[in-house]
Amino acid sequence: MTASTAGVTGAKPTSQGASAAAWLVVLVVSLFFMWGGITSLNDVLIPKLKGLFQLSYARAMLIQFAFFTAYAIVSLPAGGLVARLGYGRGIALGLGVAAVGCLLFVPAAATATYGLFLTALFILAGGITILQVAANPLIANLGSTRTSHSRLTFAQAFNSLGTTIAPWIGAHFILSSIVKTDDATLPPAQQAVFRAQESAVIGHAYLGLAAVLALIALVFWLVRGRLGQPTGELRLTGDFSLLKRPRVALGVAAIFLYVGAEVTIGSLLTNYLMLPSTLALDQRTAGEHIAFYWGGAMVGRFIGAGLLRLVSPGKMLAGAAVGAGALCLISAATHGQVAGWSLIAVGLLNSIMFPTIFSLALEGLGKKTPEGSGLLCMAIVGGALVPVLGGAVADATTLATALIVPAVCYAAIAGFGWYARRSAAEA
Repeated sequence: MTASTAGVTGAKPTSQGASAAAWLVVLVVSLFFMWGGITSLNDVLIPKLKGLFQLSYARAMLIQFAFFTAYAIVSLPAGGLVARLGYGRGIALGLGVAAVGCLLFVPAAATATYGLFLTALFILAGGITILQVAANPLIANLGSTRTSHSRLTFAQAFNSLGTTIAPWIGAHFILSSIVKTDDATLPPAQQAVFRAQESAVIGHAYLGLAAVLALIALVFWLVRGRLGQPTGELRLTGDFSLLKRPRVALGVAAIFLYVGAEVTIGSLLTNYLMLPSTLALDQRTAGEHIAFYWGGAMVGRFIGAGLLRLVSPGKMLAGAAVGAGALCLISAATHGQVAGWSLIAVGLLNSIMFPTIFSLALEGLGKKTPEGSGLLCMAIVGGALVPVLGGAVADATTLATALIVPAVCYAAIAGFGWYARRSAAEA
């Protein structure tokens, strides 16, 4: 998911942006691909660290908690920071912060310290948040206003491509070494050594990622003068008085629940597909199947773009949410191929939810649109909280039963879609 440009104020096209070369657009689009991939890598990290540290599902979900909490904490100050530094310097800073977060995976792996992994993830996500605050308005400004929506859609398509490809690559490298030793049976002196050896592959993967981020940061630093400077204060705003409007309040709740449901399923998917009652896959193959989940969302965006021209957005959102919830319950109640693939198929129905909820919630706000968008962006923190609840349910019952959590989320989203089926002017 990506923060909307509607939540950004004070960003206006610059003379450099209006005549931007195509290569500048491609360069900025690469950021969307990169942060999409990094975000979906969490789904691969969870089963690896869960097995390595003998974690409960709830504790393993702290990976998503650490990552998505950064959206709530960093988004607002990041806007003012980018306003002072400019787009180029702001993006370079975001990439640098993300690279530092990746570098922290090395000592976390060497010392086999779960808390340090969580700290690294928070810093990494903080850098990505800065990138999003800068890159969303920038891609809209790199050319004529008439084609700004086309460029943003193009960039978000590459974000989806990143979320599809990264889990497959991450599973290949991070989950290729299957832990067969129960470290709990080892003497205390050997446990730390064993965990450090097994987590070294994570450190190496993120060390390589840090090098890539640093290289891209250097490129943006070199072209910083071509990217222009925001006019006014670039910030994500949040006018909490707007929550008195039912459409906005319900939209904020829907974004919170959607991101939470989407992330919960992605986080549990590898372990779920390893169960003998589903697909009985090995860890690496199960991790690679996450690509089908996120790939379904990518394909669904193209299908949904056409259908939304024919069907009321509210009704289509309600239908997609009912379908997603039904697939969760079907998966929980069945076994084998049906159980595994019905949960993977939820990704296809997820595809239109985030942008549709966003646009429906903002409808009719007029000049208050930036403030409303800021509230919706903050609601992405649902990706931090709902997965922990899902993990706690899995610990208390089973993974299949835990699918009730996203099913309930989708039911509430369907309610919002039906409520917002009429335009704000008609309501």
